[in-house]
Amino acid sequence: MKVAKIGILTLSDRASRGEYEDKSGAAIRQTLKEYLKSPWEEIYRLIADDKDAIEKNLIELSDNLHCDLIITTGGTGPALRDVTPEATQAVCTKMLPGFGELMRQTSLKYVPTAILSRQSAGIRNQTLILNLPGKPKSIRECLDSVFPAIPYCLDLIGAAYLETHSDIIQAFRPKT
Repeated sequence: MKVAKIGILTLSDRASRGEYEDKSGAAIRQTLKEYLKSPWEEIYRLIADDKDAIEKNLIELSDNLHCDLIITTGGTGPALRDVTPEATQAVCTKMLPGFGELMRQTSLKYVPTAILSRQSAGIRNQTLILNLPGKPKSIRECLDSVFPAIPYCLDLIGAAYLETHSDIIQAFRPKT
């Protein structure tokens, strides 16, 4: 079985300058460790909120390092420096709006400001790119809602096979 490569890309001006710890990237890592039964390799990056830098890193993680899945955190709000969805759309050949719709719907159960979030997802080559919010609590809530569809999405685009711990989260694959 091919070992999945998963990129974790944190986008934060202040964390990239060392002003505070990247708790968001750590939250993604911890959640994936709990979810995934199959082996996976992490490729981690922490960069500033800069559209060109985000695009460059997404392309490198997909095209050169062959990540099957890239999960970003941060830069999905309405602030001027929040440009992650734009960078993702610029590098993807297909957008998957259902991911963002479900994440916002899930987050609205907890905070009314979830309508301001612009989470999204798209495909570049054989890589699924998923944009998550920047708060660790929101990361887990969003991943709990969308992750059941991620392994099948990876199957459909020819990426690595992911198997989950079904007692934690169940991947949905249609019966054939």
